[in-house]
Amino acid sequence: MTAVLKHELRSYFHSLTAYVFGAFLLAFIGIGVVLYNIQAAVSNFEYVLSFANLIFVVIVPILTMRVIAEERRQKTDQLLYSLPITTFQVIAGKYAALLILYTIPLAVISLYPLIFAQFGDVYLPTSYGSILAFFILGAALIAVGMFISSLTDNQGLAAGIGIAAILLNYYSVSLSEYVSSTAVGTLIALVVLILLLGLVIRYLTRNGNLAYWISFALIALVMVLFFFDNTVFEGLLPEIMTTLSLFSRFTVFVNGVFDMTAIVYYLTVIVFFLSLSVQSLEKRRYN
Repeated sequence: MTAVLKHELRSYFHSLTAYVFGAFLLAFIGIGVVLYNIQAAVSNFEYVLSFANLIFVVIVPILTMRVIAEERRQKTDQLLYSLPITTFQVIAGKYAALLILYTIPLAVISLYPLIFAQFGDVYLPTSYGSILAFFILGAALIAVGMFISSLTDNQGLAAGIGIAAILLNYYSVSLSEYVSSTAVGTLIALVVLILLLGLVIRYLTRNGNLAYWISFALIALVMVLFFFDNTVFEGLLPEIMTTLSLFSRFTVFVNGVFDMTAIVYYLTVIVFFLSLSVQSLEKRRYN
């Protein structure tokens, strides 16, 4: 794991990736500071982070698009499989390198509330609680980006899918107001999601029977629940879209509430998508 970590960090800092990523993040945060803390004379630094989390739509896919896709394109992933380390250690090393890359500009940003406190009243617990949530939010999105990168050897495709996925999650709460809240609409959406899950399982395991049986069992369960009591499905789709939103949970921290359920949710997303990335590499190793 340490060897992978050092190799990844060396490749990032010997190219423009680390510097472009840090520059984009610092520049966007700087724009928010000018708009809120300086021009509008607002002392709440957490509002800047709420404004700046849109930058994740761009910087995370750009940061993660090559992490595995480039290895697959150049066939250097075969070298990783020959190392005396597990696939989990490979993914953990790559993910740790991305987190270090993300932490460096965030460490600079962490100084801002202390600087502003010298010129006015800044509620530091809320500011630093929001910074911590901002870090974990970014860590969760990076895990999602890594999984997307593991699915293809095309960096552009990985970046495009990553941007679309994060943008959809960013606007999921707003979009939930326009989707069907009827029981039938929710049923159709759940069936589509189960079929997509089946495709992912089939891709990761190369086991069509497993994917078909899991999809069939889940669809049968949903159908039974629907015909038993379809009122449970009314308004369920908008609720699911709101619940799965990573960005809406960050708003709670901006409002001054340290929500442990949001932290647990972010950590769950990290573990889930890193596990999927491990399975994606394992599938390729055995093929």
